[in-house]
Amino acid sequence: MDRKLDPSRDDLPLMANTSHIRVKHYALDLDVDFESQIMEGTIVLFFESENRFRKRSISTEETCQSESSEARTVRMPEACHVPGTSTRTFSSKTGHSDFVICGKGEKDTAGKDGNHDNWEQASGISSSKYCCDTGNHGSEDFVLVLDCCDLSVLKVEEVDVAAVPGIEKFTRSPKLTVISELRNQIVRELVTLPADRWREQLDYFACCSQAPGCGELLFDTDTWSLQIRKRGAQTATDFPHAVRIRYRTNPQGRSITWTSDQSSRPCVYTMGSPLNNRALFPCQEPPVAMSTWQATVRAAASFVVLMSGERSAKPTQLQEGRSSWHYYVTMPMPASTFTIAVGAWTEVKPETCSSNDLAAEGGSFSPSDADFGCVEVCCHMDYPCRFQNASAAVQEIIPHRVFAPVCLQGACQETLLPLVPPCLAAAHSVLGTHPFSRLDILIVPANFPSLGMASPHIIFLSQSTLTGRSHLCGTRLCHEIAHAWFGLAIGARDWTEEWLSEGFATHLEDVFWAKAQQLAPHEAREQQELRACLRWRRLQDEVRSSPEEMQVLRPNKEKTGYVSDSGSSVIKHGLNPEKVFMQVHYLKGYFLLRFLARRLGDDTYFSFLRKFVHTFHGQLILSQDFLQMLLENIPEEKGLELSVESIFQDWLESSGIPQPLQTERQAGAECGLARQVGVEVEKWNRGSRRPRKRRRRGTEELFEKLLPDQLVLLLEHLLEQKTLNPRTLQRLERTYHLPQQDAEVRHRWCELIVKHKYTKAYKNVERFLQEDQAMGIYLYGELMLSEDARQQQLARRCFELTKAQMDVGSAQVVAEMLF
Repeated sequence: MDRKLDPSRDDLPLMANTSHIRVKHYALDLDVDFESQIMEGTIVLFFESENRFRKRSISTEETCQSESSEARTVRMPEACHVPGTSTRTFSSKTGHSDFVICGKGEKDTAGKDGNHDNWEQASGISSSKYCCDTGNHGSEDFVLVLDCCDLSVLKVEEVDVAAVPGIEKFTRSPKLTVISELRNQIVRELVTLPADRWREQLDYFACCSQAPGCGELLFDTDTWSLQIRKRGAQTATDFPHAVRIRYRTNPQGRSITWTSDQSSRPCVYTMGSPLNNRALFPCQEPPVAMSTWQATVRAAASFVVLMSGERSAKPTQLQEGRSSWHYYVTMPMPASTFTIAVGAWTEVKPETCSSNDLAAEGGSFSPSDADFGCVEVCCHMDYPCRFQNASAAVQEIIPHRVFAPVCLQGACQETLLPLVPPCLAAAHSVLGTHPFSRLDILIVPANFPSLGMASPHIIFLSQSTLTGRSHLCGTRLCHEIAHAWFGLAIGARDWTEEWLSEGFATHLEDVFWAKAQQLAPHEAREQQELRACLRWRRLQDEVRSSPEEMQVLRPNKEKTGYVSDSGSSVIKHGLNPEKVFMQVHYLKGYFLLRFLARRLGDDTYFSFLRKFVHTFHGQLILSQDFLQMLLENIPEEKGLELSVESIFQDWLESSGIPQPLQTERQAGAECGLARQVGVEVEKWNRGSRRPRKRRRRGTEELFEKLLPDQLVLLLEHLLEQKTLNPRTLQRLERTYHLPQQDAEVRHRWCELIVKHKYTKAYKNVERFLQEDQAMGIYLYGELMLSEDARQQQLARRCFELTKAQMDVGSAQVVAEMLF
């Protein structure tokens, strides 16, 4: 894939003016309609203006500096009740007309080609057609800019929070006579309530989201943003702090996928990157806009709604065969981490209840539970933190559920369900307190474009993880569990530094998986060395085949983390369709962390990592935050040519293979498991070279049983052979039962089939392209490059069968290969 890079097409703009005003809480109220493939309803945004959140940020930093060596006791949450409140959020069906002041509410905001029409406009601070300043100076109106695309915005209005019964407790200044100032003061007090009043805060957010509107606001849209203003509100402080937006999604919206599951039932789920959630609801996408949320979602009663949320929601039955589901989150996180999946999922339960299952069912330690005692001082913004909950700190296995289409229930019971408790316990043994109180795991439809995705309280796994033995499922589950710490509880402040999420998860998956299998130390080392060998081969391939500019882990260098005065920024290569399939951030990040762990020693490194987690959970970081703390805690290593600057230069700001890694791999000896594979490769090569004739009994080669990773390495070595005859390929297939192996092994087997035109096994390739879409993209390329008419016909036939359901980005990449 050598498509030329084009910033106007490949870079993703973040338009929200988060330097002036930030969303602190979202309250969503949506109806899901599978017939029209639309979600429609309202979202209420509760804001805090610049001067308020900057003051609190400074205060938090000072507190952390003054209390870093002290223990702090956290008070028990009070049992709060709000008179006259209801758990039902504002209904999207009542009390609103569809009148839109600026006349563009019905217009779909997406461009026909999904790209910017004007790059200068898309990457600028404001694209408002009112020519209004998004800041707070001059005599023009302040403009709120939200990230938004592929949505039809129908109406925007200010919310009369002052009409909520009992809300007067949040009015500190009874002398206020200007009602708009009173409303803003109420919201300011509400969003800054202390953590021990989280339940009261959520209840009032729900009540305020139901409150009537008190004036429609002017709004306009362009390709990437929604701009809102109120006449006469010249600053962010004056702008309404509670705003309701009525909107509907687009069936082709790029944040959500409408499709069918493996049982042919309709479903919809959020895709995650590259667009994140701006085509699901108007929001502030920049990571610094960390917020909480609550959501009520209604769908037909036959569907299950899964979502990021601290409690396992149970449906409320409504009239006309519909159900309502309610979730909430009290830990502030970027809006990009919000996830939803609606479908006819079946909860997969164990056939028998083991001791691990009993431990997991012991209950979720949510913020409302007792036994809050300080484990360590926290430096994040105030929220009900599990790291301060003594009971949560010793909870090895959090409550968990597994959901899947009914046709995959048996596979989940056999493969996935038994792995969850040991993998969760392994993660806890390495990093300590689980950041989230519970976990749902969903097997997503076949068109999901990766093997997994982690979000708060929920993990998506590809069906490809369920085939073969438990190895691929276990390692991928460990990878996604690791994201609870690195990627979610600790996030990257600049999205271009993906290695802070993916590098850590890749490194930790091996450590978690070894502990989950209860391997002896020497066995764990051998398996980890074998996986390092495989990743080294993949990194070399990736460096050879990808643009140099996309191999850099810190592409913005000294400007990493910088934004414009308004808070808007641009994510380099954020829309490049090839980026989704690249692994350089995983691999180079993994090798950097492996290099540091080997240099410091595992005990020292993982002891530091636990300290780092306790220091930075609930916060956003840059690369230097991790590296500086590491080197400050290991001062003797500074004398061994380790410095932040040298690591930046060697590992993060250069393309290609880092020199220290190149040196290490050249000097290192093969591990025992890799040497065993080498012996087996030689046996197969001898057999392939030997002329075909009847052999005497006892002269047949005997092949050793291999682990899944060894099989992958074996097939990769055989791929390097210029020719393999059909009988060798047939014997390979039979010896290792290759069509029944996991997806990683079958992918290499399919490559061998294509390379050597082994027509008897073409059905294996067809099955892989249809059932393992997350991994089959490059097989299309191999089929087309072969210039074999039958293989090209196979590729086009499989694409025709799957393209309607295929992920849009994957389909785009494959179409460029085929046509």
